[in-house]
Amino acid sequence: MSWTSLADIRAHVARHFARGALLSAMVTGRSDFPWRLPCKGPSSREIGEHFDAVRAWAANLRALPHVRVVMRTVRHRTLGTNALPAEIWIDSRKDALALIGKTPDADEFAKLLAATEEACPALLDWLARHPLRTLELAPSWGRLLAVIAWIREHPRPDIYLRQMDLPGGDSKFLEAHRGVLAELLDRALPDPLRASAATGVAAFAARYGFREKPVRVRLRPLDEGLPLAAIGADITLDAPSLARLDPGARQVIITENEVNFLALPKVPGAIALFGAGYGFSMLKDIPWLAHARLHYWGDIDTHGFAILDQLRAVFPKAESLLMDRATLFAFEYQWGHEDRPTARDLARLTPEERALYDALRDNRIRPQLRLEQERIGFRWVEQALARATDPGPSGALR
Repeated sequence: MSWTSLADIRAHVARHFARGALLSAMVTGRSDFPWRLPCKGPSSREIGEHFDAVRAWAANLRALPHVRVVMRTVRHRTLGTNALPAEIWIDSRKDALALIGKTPDADEFAKLLAATEEACPALLDWLARHPLRTLELAPSWGRLLAVIAWIREHPRPDIYLRQMDLPGGDSKFLEAHRGVLAELLDRALPDPLRASAATGVAAFAARYGFREKPVRVRLRPLDEGLPLAAIGADITLDAPSLARLDPGARQVIITENEVNFLALPKVPGAIALFGAGYGFSMLKDIPWLAHARLHYWGDIDTHGFAILDQLRAVFPKAESLLMDRATLFAFEYQWGHEDRPTARDLARLTPEERALYDALRDNRIRPQLRLEQERIGFRWVEQALARATDPGPSGALR
């Protein structure tokens, strides 16, 4: 029988709870009660054919706790007059929560609501929008409020997160909760205390005035005659130190693969730089890079060309290395599969690069084709480097 059952009633109320409506109303004060729920009962034929089942159904509904059942009189030509459920009502939020066993959740949410109202009323709107998420964060909510209170008392503190002297607010906790803290701090802090240009979880420190870990760049001199070679064979520096350095290099070869970075052969007047994937902004303030000839060596796949395109946003004259059709087909037996190719348009590629990128993006050669840079034979690499770095008569690189 498809008559309304206790399971139907509970499922209806549970959907409201899952949307957060029942808890959200505890913040906003809005009340939609009493609720009238759908009630589907037996037809006249079903009453006649299943009278005992109909009577049991009616008795079960009337006995339900936390539910008010309105009856109606039904006249049947053979069974006479009977009272059957016609309307189902839930009169209060308390009844709705008890019906689906969520009273303990509501009690817990009430405690979180009271603590938030006392500590930072500006966050109440967030609680109203995300009541179930608030419940998930219940074990950490007190510490989150304490962190927010500390930052409000010490705006833009110019210290590392590790230096916050706050019980329970250690850097591990802060790192694990940066996402939700950012949402809460955006509501708790006035606009001048937030760096609007710093967005995303990765920019948490910059957005709220904490110090960020220094960006470090790794490089190798490929010419033992360069001044840089006196420092070491594999050097890591923070970006400001690298900007102050004059390595005496005429050429920089950027590669994304660490083994390739370490294995690059000697090249007159050149250094190798271990790439940073999708992120070259830290290099833009290094003055000597603007005067060097830059080569970028990445995988021959859609993301490799996307990284090249991004590099050219900072260094428009950067050249690609070993990212051409000849290299791709010379190592056809090493072709692989690109799991999540990009399909966006890249405006900074040369015509030859764009043609190959389009062929990869549009699967004209083979679906989701890639050739990883470490799959290329090393002799081929050496020959390509020799062609790219052969100095002219004056000593300047071609």
